[in-house]
Parts: sequence; structure tokens; C-alpha cells
Amino acid sequence: MLSQVYTGPLEGMPPVRIGEPGAAVEATLRASDLLEPAEMTRVLERFGASYSGGDRRAIASLWSKWHLSNVIAHALATNLLLDRDLPLALEETRITLSPEGYTVGLHLLHEGGVLAAPTPYQRFQRLINRHLAPLIDALSAWSGAAPRVFWSNAGNYFEHFAHALEQHPLAATHTSTPALELLDTAVFDDGKRNPLYRPIRYQVTDEGTQRIRQLCCLRYLLPEVEYCGNCPLTCPKPARKPTRDSERIGQGHH
Repeated sequence: MLSQVYTGPLEGMPPVRIGEPGAAVEATLRASDLLEPAEMTRVLERFGASYSGGDRRAIASLWSKWHLSNVIAHALATNLLLDRDLPLALEETRITLSPEGYTVGLHLLHEGGVLAAPTPYQRFQRLINRHLAPLIDALSAWSGAAPRVFWSNAGNYFEHFAHALEQHPLAATHTSTPALELLDTAVFDDGKRNPLYRPIRYQVTDEGTQRIRQLCCLRYLLPEVEYCGNCPLTCPKPARKPTRDSERIGQGHH
């Protein structure tokens, strides 16, 4: 069933693997293991080895962008296009890491359950409360970066893929409305502040409309990495050679 979503804006994205991982389990990591400081250190130090003298805040933020883009793309596609809630709680999710240590794939036990016309918050409650929130707390504790940096990264992808999926062959007229309504809601159904609230603003310039993040992702703190094209800072560094982060298929919004 999930194979239907890997067309249009998601063409070329590695599909989620479903079922018992079997022998492949050796090449995956249970996402909940990242809540253990030792495992988080092992993964992020492996990832950070590609960046000389890398700032821990920037290393964690850049790693999170790889991970969050993967998780959120699959979550939104199945949620909005198929009305299914993927089992994406950290303890339900195994991730495949590249040789450099960033997330390149997901392995889930099943294809999730059917959504029963809930509110926007209820549609994404499992993703927000059982994957994003605990992982972001762990990344913040490890790196010293404020949690809002990682929530901003998540919101950036949430907004990007919500709009991208409007162009999907399976999309209907209001396919992305629940996701966009969630981003425009300051307080969740349970009364808690929405950390994904309005992560992006659009600014009209002489060259057209520019998409700008509300909060910088800190990647510029790494000597090898330039500012992203959506950075809110007013004086970005000169463009440098492309990085793995900006070369990812369909991820020019990094």
C-alpha cells in the first residue's frame, strides 16, 4: 500500500521497509536507543567526524535535518495521501544509517492504522509526542542547543512536504489542509504550546517571494557548510561548494 506514495514529489526517496527486519537488523538502529547518551554520542560523533572542529550544536542540528526530513516525509505522505498513521514512535522505529552516520531509511513493523477523521493535532499526535518530542529533548541535552532549534528544523520539513504533497498524483483539493492548519495553530488540543507553530514566513522582494525560516538551524557554525537558502540571518557567508546536506534529492530547502 505504501508504495503508492513514492511518485511525484517523493520519487527517488527510499521506501519505508515493512515487516520483521531479520538479518537486516544488524544494519539498523532502534530509534529509541538514541535516548541513551552513550548511543547518541556514538552516532553523532561518527557523523561529526566529517566536519573539522565541529560545534556540537551544529553537528546535532545538521544530523537532525537528515533524520527529520526522512521521518516527516514518510509520515506526512502516508497521513495526508493514504489517511494512515505510521507506527513512528521511537520504540517502534528502526533507522538505517549511512556510513557517515546520518539517517537514510526507516524500517517499521507494519503499515500503520487508518485515521478516523481526527483533528489536525490528533492526526500527528504519535509523530509529535512519541518521536519528535523525546528525540529533540535528547538532541538538545547532548548538544546544548535549545530545543527550539530542532523544532524549527522539524517545522521546516513539515511545511515543505505539506506544500510539496499538494502536487502529488494522489492529492485531492484539500489534501494538505490538516498539516497546514496544525502549523497555524499556536496551542494544541491538550492546551500545550505548539512548538511547530509558524516555522516559515514568506517575504516579497523585487525578485519574487522568498521562503524564510523563522529560526536559524546553526549549520553555518560548521566551517565546511554554507548558510542554507532559507536562513533568516541577514548577512550569510558567501556560497561555498555544495555539501551532502544540500545535495540530497529534493532537499534544496536545506
